[in-house]
Amino acid sequence: MMKHYTKIILGCVTLSTLALSAYIAIPNDPVFNNLDQSVKPGDDFFKYANGGWLKRNPIPAAYSSWGIGNVVSEELRDRLKKINEDALAANAPKGTTTQKIGDFYFTGLDTVNIEKSAIAPLKTQLALIDQANDITGILNAAAVLTTTGTRNMIGSRVSQDAKNSSKMMLQLGQAGLGLPNRDYYFKTDARTVKIRADYTTNHLPAMLRLTGYDEQQAKTGAESIYKIEKFLADSSRKLEKLRDPYANYHKMPIAQLNALTPNINWNTVFKTLELKPIDTVIVGQPEYYRALNTALKTFSADEWKAYLRWKLISSYSPYLNNAADQESFRFGGKVISGRKEQLPRWKRVLDTENGLMGEALGQLFVKEYFPVTAKLRYTEMVEAIRQAYREHIAKLDWMTPETKQKALAKLNAIHPKVGYPDKWKDFSTLVMDRESYAGNVMRARHWAYMVNINKLGKPVDHTEWGMTPQTYNASYSPSNNEITLPAAQFTIPGVKDSEVDDAVAYGYVAASTIGHEITHGFDDEGRQFDAKGNLKTWWTPTDSVKFTKRATMLADQFSSYVVLDSLHVNGKATLGENIADLGGIVLGIDAFKKTKQYKEDKQINGLSPMQRFFLGYALGWLGQERDEALANQILTDVHAPGFLRVNGPFSDVPEFYEAFHIKKGDKMWLDPGKRVRIW
Repeated sequence: MMKHYTKIILGCVTLSTLALSAYIAIPNDPVFNNLDQSVKPGDDFFKYANGGWLKRNPIPAAYSSWGIGNVVSEELRDRLKKINEDALAANAPKGTTTQKIGDFYFTGLDTVNIEKSAIAPLKTQLALIDQANDITGILNAAAVLTTTGTRNMIGSRVSQDAKNSSKMMLQLGQAGLGLPNRDYYFKTDARTVKIRADYTTNHLPAMLRLTGYDEQQAKTGAESIYKIEKFLADSSRKLEKLRDPYANYHKMPIAQLNALTPNINWNTVFKTLELKPIDTVIVGQPEYYRALNTALKTFSADEWKAYLRWKLISSYSPYLNNAADQESFRFGGKVISGRKEQLPRWKRVLDTENGLMGEALGQLFVKEYFPVTAKLRYTEMVEAIRQAYREHIAKLDWMTPETKQKALAKLNAIHPKVGYPDKWKDFSTLVMDRESYAGNVMRARHWAYMVNINKLGKPVDHTEWGMTPQTYNASYSPSNNEITLPAAQFTIPGVKDSEVDDAVAYGYVAASTIGHEITHGFDDEGRQFDAKGNLKTWWTPTDSVKFTKRATMLADQFSSYVVLDSLHVNGKATLGENIADLGGIVLGIDAFKKTKQYKEDKQINGLSPMQRFFLGYALGWLGQERDEALANQILTDVHAPGFLRVNGPFSDVPEFYEAFHIKKGDKMWLDPGKRVRIW
């Protein structure tokens, strides 16, 4: 990896607190150029690593946050824009992928027709809601809306049985809220109270008026909606409570479900949901459905109609006329996320298209932008991390041989999906035309819904990807015991993959992505699934207690961090991600120590290989958020803010202290006895 660098002798250079002499210099260095050398690495490593870039790159008005993920996404959007413009001009035969891409893009940009149509694309659904005069009618309307992607009080999906991962089952989970999560209905801090007031006084009435309600109907309807949602929120579980897979697993026959909710005839609901006949369902949160059962009797049909109209208009407002689109953005974009303005229309259309038919774009994307050499590099990196993990497990002093053997079996069984699918989704039955943007979105949502429910009773398709190649993200599936690593996740803006040295690549990809996702198989939630992806106890009781003790230390560490105003990180809710971050770092370090670059120990731009590793990891979390978005993240997200995903776990890693000469008294210093070590 070093052959493309030029060795230059520059004499003595001061880098932060380190005086360094001869080194290799490269101008387009993805980590050195981001440094803020006015910050001590031991006081705030995130700012030291990324502060230079953050100062030069304030958050644009159209965004609630701005960082490396956004920059990568901008590059991706430019590439996808060309693919769409080519499809638009191709006049391709009907039914081809190119025709579908071109027609979707056309309708999304056809603002004249969108404005003229107003809310006409929703007239069939609105009429259905208007006809619902009793509980049966309300449930029927809700089920029909579900089939075209309008989320409401019925939270249904088809996915793997947690205790029998080879079987696809119907699952019911808590749903139905309009604010980001249940805490928004009950917290009394000034920020949340202000959001709640805007929601009830301004946003809900405005959205109902767009559906055809007059002023008084909108005011009364908004009050009804909020009462229904707060009633459901009161029986909805908190973020951290949703992380316990056993507590959120209740398999029951349909007869038992009907007995749980006597006001709901689930056989009828499931038929309207277009499901095949089923005899068993998995309910995540039974108390939510008991509350829904009560709510259907407590609130009148007119109140439920207002609720369903709101759910429908909020679901489709970004694809309707300007009035609906702007009010949706005013509340969701400005009030909740702190954004100042909308993205340009072409970007919003591309983002929608990516979410609905991303693999159709992905096939064209990887042909042009993801070389085979990159796929090979990161496939080999997966195995380097896996080997490091084997060695870590073997050396653990707190785990018994019995559990180690099963942990190794699970580790060896993890299946990596790297870059892009070997088998692409079939979009042949998806119909796209140039008539209506909202109509195209509705058909695409129904198509995706049918793809999901048609999995019921069929074997699990392990070739299917849950992400597109052009997604800047990655994932671990406990039921499949697999990691998914899309091509875009390996991208560093402005630098070709072949130009990225191993130190940076091992920090940026091996630690923060590959090691992170593999460790999810052994975090507080993932560890409860076995090698075949089944929710099953495979730890000895003693080992489980020891793990929990170490995990609790990490939860307490993160709960101590104050992020904004009086808002602390929720250490319990973010525990899985924090375990994965720490695990990824220590695995990445050991895998990197086996590389040629680490062994040669040459400096690049005055930075040692290990320093570059930590900077590479920090690069993966480069970014900043508006206060509104940060507050929302603390309440709704299982991920800690990016700066703490660097500073938090680094404080637990001995190599970090050595690489940057961190001393007692530095702000990031933790006494050795307080440093968490799990994997």
